[in-house]
Amino acid sequence: MSAEVQELHGVAPEVHERVLAEAERIRGWGEAAQRWARDPVNQPTINNWVEAMGNDNPRWREGEAPPSMAQVWTMYGQGGRAGDDDPLHAMMGVLTDAGFTAVLGTNSGQTYHRTLRVGERVRVTTALDSVLGPKRTGMGVGYFVTSRSTWYVDHDGGESEAVASMLFRVLKFVPGGAS
Repeated sequence: MSAEVQELHGVAPEVHERVLAEAERIRGWGEAAQRWARDPVNQPTINNWVEAMGNDNPRWREGEAPPSMAQVWTMYGQGGRAGDDDPLHAMMGVLTDAGFTAVLGTNSGQTYHRTLRVGERVRVTTALDSVLGPKRTGMGVGYFVTSRSTWYVDHDGGESEAVASMLFRVLKFVPGGAS
């Protein structure tokens, strides 16, 4: 077995073990991270979004929000910060502390179950889905971190309806030139 394989693409075995142990600990949180939208779905925000996107579908002027806006309602906003229970940010912190300081968005898969309507209040839950690595890429050696978010609207009577979901994957890596 080559030294490179023994060192897991240049990552010391104790670093790799710590990363995987922390990933399992954070995965154990499940969907503990929950965040409510600051504001209910509202027409002014929809108007700004569709104008910025160049989407002139009249449907969006009549009380419905484009499905692709699901994430907009629960974003942190200017100066907002993730809570300590946010699994994606917690895992990114683990990797940063281990020397994987660069990040590259790789892909996002979104599913929309229905449009949102003006007046609805959205919440999102997030879970750590997987941490794979170390992998040697053209950008450097790192780990692929995938989180899973689901957006809900709660109805009277306590039932929750999933309205959208997203798998979001990033590469957290040591830049190619770094040692």
